[in-house]
Amino acid sequence: MAVMTRTLGRSGIEVSALGMGCWAIGGPWAEGVQPLGWGVVDDDESVRAVRRALDLGVTFFDTADTYGAGHSERILGRALAGRRDEAVVATKWGYTFDEAARQATGEDASPAYLRRAVTDSLRRLGTDRIDLYQLHLGDLPVPRAEALIATLEDLVADGLVRAYGWSTDRADRAAAWGQAARGATAVQHTLSVLRDAPELLAVCDKYDLASVARGPLGMGLLTGKYTTGSTLPRDDLRGHAPGWLEWFRGGRPAPEWLRRVSAVRAALTADGRTLAQGALGWIWARSERSVPIPGCRTVAQVEENAAALARGPLPPDQFAEVERQLAALRAAALREADRPYWPSPTLPTARP
Repeated sequence: MAVMTRTLGRSGIEVSALGMGCWAIGGPWAEGVQPLGWGVVDDDESVRAVRRALDLGVTFFDTADTYGAGHSERILGRALAGRRDEAVVATKWGYTFDEAARQATGEDASPAYLRRAVTDSLRRLGTDRIDLYQLHLGDLPVPRAEALIATLEDLVADGLVRAYGWSTDRADRAAAWGQAARGATAVQHTLSVLRDAPELLAVCDKYDLASVARGPLGMGLLTGKYTTGSTLPRDDLRGHAPGWLEWFRGGRPAPEWLRRVSAVRAALTADGRTLAQGALGWIWARSERSVPIPGCRTVAQVEENAAALARGPLPPDQFAEVERQLAALRAAALREADRPYWPSPTLPTARP
């Protein structure tokens, strides 16, 4: 059976409509005492998960050099050994880190660092090219981002990078990138049934950019396994949530977001999908440009997510019911208080 596909913007690169996010397979790393990983992982299981994704038709894998302070790239490279031509590999640069200490150390937006970073990523991934190379500094001022375009174009001309993009939740940044950067082909941004992104999707439509949808399952909330009583471990960044992480507080799922999950559960699962599969189907119904990249670290997670490909986008009636439920929840919140509890549409500065 043919797998549903998407084109990465104006690059013409075809990928499966579902990707695999590789943040979690990087394992533990931190910024000081603040964990930035998802806890201890089994590297062998991570390798099996990547290979199982390939077997099920998932061809797009998204990582970053900083995930696990280089470890995610190494594991992804190990998993793709002998199968590299079956995959489209995306990674990111911009944050600095100490591999030995597994610590984040800052950021560097210079062209010189860009050249070093791409060389290091190629080595860790064990490959001769990066299919989609993404600027990881989402709030970088536009002039500083534009100063990187000439170097990126050189990397494309040299065959080290096939196309490039920006990981940012700022529509103004994405628009500037789409207008100024000839080889830009994608914007990676937050998108889920919990957090729509109409301005960013409009930018992608205007400039023919792919929407790489990070957080499509709300960092796990849309898997259905978390309740108000759930507690995340302290070595998981969700258990010691930094300020930019909105889904969790005090090591627990934020109640307002769990209420939103409850409001849409029935509509997302009405045709027999799991909650996670319904959430992925919502994204495909929302935009034909979007490629969700749910994070996976086990074969079981890969298999559940990949099964969503066979079901495709939510049917129009289900999508409309989800929107009705969300509108009703917003209206109820407005009636219950002088000010809404509803989270602001403006995202905090986000590292992922």
